Amino acid sequence: MPQLGQRGYVAGNFALEMDGWPAGWLQSFEGGMPNTEVVMEKIGPDHLLHKHISTIKYDDLTLTFGAGMSRHFWDWIQRSFDRNYKREDGAVIAANYNFKETSRLTFHQALVNELSFPALDASSRDNAKVTCKLTPEWTDFKVTPEGGASIKPDAERDQTRQHRWSPANFRLVVDGVDCSRIFKIDAITLKQKLTDYAVGEVRDVQKEPTQIEYPNLVVTLPESHSKAWWDWYKDFVQSGNADESKERGGHLEYLNPTLDKVLFTLTFTRLGIFKATPDKAEAGSEQIRRCKFEMYCEKIDFKYGNAAVFG
Repeated sequence: MPQLGQRGYVAGNFALEMDGWPAGWLQSFEGGMPNTEVVMEKIGPDHLLHKHISTIKYDDLTLTFGAGMSRHFWDWIQRSFDRNYKREDGAVIAANYNFKETSRLTFHQALVNELSFPALDASSRDNAKVTCKLTPEWTDFKVTPEGGASIKPDAERDQTRQHRWSPANFRLVVDGVDCSRIFKIDAITLKQKLTDYAVGEVRDVQKEPTQIEYPNLVVTLPESHSKAWWDWYKDFVQSGNADESKERGGHLEYLNPTLDKVLFTLTFTRLGIFKATPDKAEAGSEQIRRCKFEMYCEKIDFKYGNAAVFG
């Protein structure tokens, strides 16, 4: 039974720390907890099915946030997808309405294994979010005793410094085609594959990075501005002129609300168009007819701009 005067609380504020320093506010987080599997042994002379647990594992930690994280944090992500891997220690801190710490999930030797950017839509009025998945080697969760320390001791932790940005603010450039009327781009997720490296005398399984998986680039634009795209598609796919010299480069910039600063840049290497889908044709429709084009990409480089750093 709870003691008299002890009440529940709402943990509605979440902060990220790296190496003991503030790294920014999170909009949400999940995962990061230890788990294991139950192993069943063969039935023995006692006719009982004996069970025991196997090697301990830790769930990936999924963080969701906007622009306005620390430079240390963005450097870590950028290095991870430049194949300059680095393991980091940190913590996700939950706090109540007056920013008093209520719990802490500490992670150790974590690697970045996924970075997701939202779908872009020129008509959107929502707030954009970035999702990042971390794979820790081990974690430790603790509930903070009542009256925990404040996690807002300085201006750098002020939530008002979490920059707002919208899925409507972007600029795409692809060599040789008109991108000025593109109004939708599908979500883009970079994935760093990891493999387990088990050591006999160590209970926790170590993780090692292997290869990076790059998604397709999918764009939607009005049919009235799609001629150059169709010309590329017909030449590359239908005519079979699809060698490396016909692949193209490009970049995507995520912009701040005033459109004068770049938050993030994704640079595409060797784009090859392979699919084109016009809208369903309907007589009498008042909708603007659109075309969707899909391109493979051999490599995507991620860079953050100063506008994405808090402070």
